[in-house]
Amino acid sequence: MVKGIGKILKQAQKIQGELKKIQEEIAQRTVEASAGGGMVKAVVNGNQELVSLHIEKEVVDPEDIEMLESLIIAAVNEAMRKAKEMLSEEIGKITQGFGIPDFLV
Repeated sequence: MVKGIGKILKQAQKIQGELKKIQEEIAQRTVEASAGGGMVKAVVNGNQELVSLHIEKEVVDPEDIEMLESLIIAAVNEAMRKAKEMLSEEIGKITQGFGIPDFLV
């Protein structure tokens, strides 16, 4: 019984180390998403932080601020979704080898 617990703890430490390594690597990666046919582009890093936002001049209309706000929100939300997906895929690669179901990660 004690031997089995030791093995589990060793696996948990290994997983923890791998997860930390992946999180550090993912933090350096970015994903981009756009809205309005590319008029608004958002770049998010693996820590799910907005690192860049580009807005084309043509989409800036003082008479229609709501449209611009909607495009920004759509681009940022899509970039955040992509960043979460990227992290989930990388973590899944690690946990798959240890037989841990995805819903536990």
